[in-house]
Amino acid sequence: MMNAAKLKVWVVDDDASVRWVLEKALGNEGIETRAFETADYFFAALEHATPDVLITDVRMPGMDGLDAMRRLDEEGHTFPVIVITAHADLDSAVAAYRGGAFEYLPKPFDVDEAVALVWRAAPLARQTGKSAAVAEPQIPTMIGQAPAMQDVFRTIGRLARSSMNVLITGESGTGKELVARALHQHSPRSGETFVALNTTAIASDLLESELFGHERGAFTGADRRRIGRFEQADGGTLFLDEIGDMSVALQTRLLRVLAEGEFYRIGGQAPIQVDVRVIAATNQLLEQSVRDGRFREDLYHRLNVIQIVTPPLRHRTEDIPLLLGHYLKEAADELGVETKKLTPRATELLTAFYWPGNVRQLVNICRRLMVIAPGTEIQAEDIPAEMGGQDTGRAGSPEWVPSLARWAVQQLASGKEAPLLEKAQPEFERALIQAALAHVGGHRQEAARLLGIGRNTLTRKISELAIEA
Repeated sequence: MMNAAKLKVWVVDDDASVRWVLEKALGNEGIETRAFETADYFFAALEHATPDVLITDVRMPGMDGLDAMRRLDEEGHTFPVIVITAHADLDSAVAAYRGGAFEYLPKPFDVDEAVALVWRAAPLARQTGKSAAVAEPQIPTMIGQAPAMQDVFRTIGRLARSSMNVLITGESGTGKELVARALHQHSPRSGETFVALNTTAIASDLLESELFGHERGAFTGADRRRIGRFEQADGGTLFLDEIGDMSVALQTRLLRVLAEGEFYRIGGQAPIQVDVRVIAATNQLLEQSVRDGRFREDLYHRLNVIQIVTPPLRHRTEDIPLLLGHYLKEAADELGVETKKLTPRATELLTAFYWPGNVRQLVNICRRLMVIAPGTEIQAEDIPAEMGGQDTGRAGSPEWVPSLARWAVQQLASGKEAPLLEKAQPEFERALIQAALAHVGGHRQEAARLLGIGRNTLTRKISELAIEA
């Protein structure tokens, strides 16, 4: 570790509170610190001295952090740069790493983490290399302030200069294809083809032809040559979704392509050479599939060079309001209407929901709410009952149904493991029996008739549920 007395760290940020916090924290470590409000002041000071580490914001008045990094690169400065920003989106992360940043730190950041990054960066020189002065390709929006999503953004950014294979894991609906497209469009292959294939959407006996193609006459019905997905993706990226369901025979053929860069079309005699980056995705635990003999271990290691885990929505609840706002606007644009706003109570209900279908489910509910919610605001009453709201979707539904639905949502969101029916049914029966007994003045025969059960059954339930006469 570099001696603190010799370590000089400069901070460029238009936010005075950030400058103060970093100066205080670094000063407590014995690190010499200088802070600048703008990049212009920083470059003026750079004419007379040089820092060991630079911490800079991305978005500032005048010259922003990314422009400053490009100028540093042009002038040949090699000290490491730590980028911080309140706009913690994918594009900022990728741009920072492409510009040569040592690390990317979203605001609000942990001060101890920032100090630790300074110590890590101090002995290193910033990687050189000109930033590509080209417009960033447009991809579907990836939104996320949650730490788990920031980890995803960082990994995509670090891989921006790479074409290595990647394995994306996560539950269904968490955006694995979005991550794959981002990896491709922020890679050296961005100008080439991106081909996506869900392996479960193709019948198993047709998947081989879909991947590798076939020659005319290779099998019954093959009346002409077919170019497979590997040839279509030559020079670019092939995204294979749900790779865990692929047959072992096809896994063997896939392994050959990854290992040797060639394959044969079905019925073909000449090998086909391809240069394809493979990004695979699965919602299964491939390690367990390997242990069970359902997935080849050598193929698993070929695919799993880098692994990215897409977090479920329930693990990034702070992102739910952002996602709701974005996809409500997107749904409004599709319908050609004004965007409807969620009331605080409606937002609270949707944030507390378990979201088993993850972002895909959230997108669909936004479309539904834009259509069915009256007026310009989405009220708690417009939220479907199964999501904790009061809209059961059925006229004349009992008023207790929304309350029961909200209770179920809260139980699921709390992570409690007891089965819902096991917890709810005794309370449900107790309430009905007590109401019936009160209505008939405690006459069990009449109460049993109202409940639709036998007297002996009622007597047993009174005992089991400890209902007082």
